Amino acid sequence: LKLWDLETHQELHTFTAHNDSVSAVAYAPDGKRAISGSSDKTLKLWDLETHRELHTFTGHTHWVNAVAYAPDGKRAISGSRDKTLKLWDLEAGEKLHTFTGHISWVSAVAISPDGKRAISASWDKTFKLWNLETGEELHTFTGHNSWLNAVAYATDGQRAISGSDDNTLKVWNLETKKLIATFSGDSSIRCCAISPDGVKIVAGEASGRLHFLRLEHYVMRNPEI
Repeated sequence: LKLWDLETHQELHTFTAHNDSVSAVAYAPDGKRAISGSSDKTLKLWDLETHRELHTFTGHTHWVNAVAYAPDGKRAISGSRDKTLKLWDLEAGEKLHTFTGHISWVSAVAISPDGKRAISASWDKTFKLWNLETGEELHTFTGHNSWLNAVAYATDGQRAISGSDDNTLKVWNLETKKLIATFSGDSSIRCCAISPDGVKIVAGEASGRLHFLRLEHYVMRNPEI
């Protein structure tokens, strides 16, 4: 992994220790640490100020594809090609829970703003909503016709977006479990993000195109969403 100064465009440090490709990385909320997932089946916790490796987390039996920090900075969740998600206590260096239910690779994961729930995308064409406190699967969202590559939470914690190899991006209401909107691109949707105001969406295609979408007119007509 490499740490960069975004103002000077200089490389600050290169972190080495993984034995295979690095496939996922997430910043801690305080910006002082980061966690990385790798094809070597491990996650590593890094101190970005001292450039030290703090801990290696093992338990997955296949590549780690995705990782996300909890807002409290004390936990993280990882998704793997072993079809599971794992919740980790970063301070104790321990696994808290393993989430099972997907029948294919877990490709992306995100934690809700309040840190109580998570969503996971999979190559089984679904994404799932989980209760991080109980380990319970709350709902499975279906509607995509191919595997999912990305998911993201809105800052209100009530909506999420998913991007798929079926060339679509879908917007969901997590409380009502209903589909809000669908956007169709020209190729696979590989990544997506929602702005802090919950109105703007960015979706990246395999073709190299970036789409900037707005939900403002829909939200204004439907304030309960």
